[in-house]
Amino acid sequence: MPANTDLRRRRAEVTDAWSRWVPTLRAAGRTPDGAAARPEVADSWQRSLVTVDPGRHCAPVTDGGTVHPRWAASPLRGPVTAVAGELRSIAEDAGFIAAVTDETGTILWTCGGRVMRRKAERVNFAPGGRWSEPAMGTNALGLALRTGRPSMVFSAEHLVEALHGWVCYCAPIHGPDGRVLGVVDLSSTWDRSHPLAMSAVRSVVSSIEARLLDLGAGRPPMSTPSATPVRTSSPAPSALRLTCLGDRAEGECDGAALRLPPRQLEIITLLALEPRGFTPAALRLALWGDQPVSDSTLKAEVSHLRRAVGGDIANRVYALSRPVDCDAVHVLRALDTGDVAGALRHYRGPLLPRSDAPGVVAWRLRLEVATRAAVLASGTPEELLRYGEVAPDDAEVHEQALRRLGRHDPRRAGVLGLLSAALAD
Repeated sequence: MPANTDLRRRRAEVTDAWSRWVPTLRAAGRTPDGAAARPEVADSWQRSLVTVDPGRHCAPVTDGGTVHPRWAASPLRGPVTAVAGELRSIAEDAGFIAAVTDETGTILWTCGGRVMRRKAERVNFAPGGRWSEPAMGTNALGLALRTGRPSMVFSAEHLVEALHGWVCYCAPIHGPDGRVLGVVDLSSTWDRSHPLAMSAVRSVVSSIEARLLDLGAGRPPMSTPSATPVRTSSPAPSALRLTCLGDRAEGECDGAALRLPPRQLEIITLLALEPRGFTPAALRLALWGDQPVSDSTLKAEVSHLRRAVGGDIANRVYALSRPVDCDAVHVLRALDTGDVAGALRHYRGPLLPRSDAPGVVAWRLRLEVATRAAVLASGTPEELLRYGEVAPDDAEVHEQALRRLGRHDPRRAGVLGLLSAALAD
């Protein structure tokens, strides 16, 4: 993925800020004039320089013999294992490495492609590596642990110069009692920086926190959309139906049309995709991100939606209490069973394309990446043509379709037209 001009400019700016600030802070302990850094980054630099040398090459490592038993005993192990497939898919498809730490910032678990794992191991971004702020200076894992909020650190915003080629997106995992139990992190090279990575991290953390809540309440784990394969050609009967892929979003409840405003449509879509449900805090984060939104606003939206669907939304953890026939869920289930054709029967385009809710954006990315990867891997002309209809700007898909079609296939003309338009953009 080539770095665009904006990313290169941003990298130059933060590198300039680091070169002006860090040596001055280290030598004189005062704030310099000149290039500005984000306040939370500058404050972290100042704190970190007490214990961390910016010239160090890698993170300190905990005794390797203690990592396995710590992970085995961790309350995060079960919930993280349940979402490991999702994390692995995000990391490998997007060229990231994913990590989970405990409350001290010690990495307990990682996944990702071989290339990224090798790069990460050079700086001890691997099980046993200690990434708290006092151990490794300014980094997203350390900031998230310190503040209890999601954090992103880009390139030279890292205190340690060996990390200036990285970008990291991180969110803390809160237990049912509100304590921070650890963090989930997605990291990659700086040129792969993308705002959707933070949405993906938040979505995974919401799933982990919902599972922690279930375990704390003594409830058996709930299923996920992809946990039980079904035949997508004959979906299970349901009095609640939802179409949320492509430009046409609509619902039906007990035979009557659901006329929902955009926010409630986002909520019911998230509940369909996360059958385990959301804590109020997790749902608010999935809908509004870091925007200051009151509990009463969230409760009002859920209350209106609950009335629209006949009361079938649980209270303590917001979750649908009856089955939902949802096109996005059918896509995920079909992909889980390797049924690419079945997935494409339901995939009509991006998930709620006009929504900018972080949780919806994260699911939109997951669906797009998974569907596209499956189509490109299968390579059948019919599947490439079908996906090309809903992704007309995807030149790679059109090019592969042309390679698979016979020289005299009459469909080549249409594909050439789509390819020409995609390349012109």
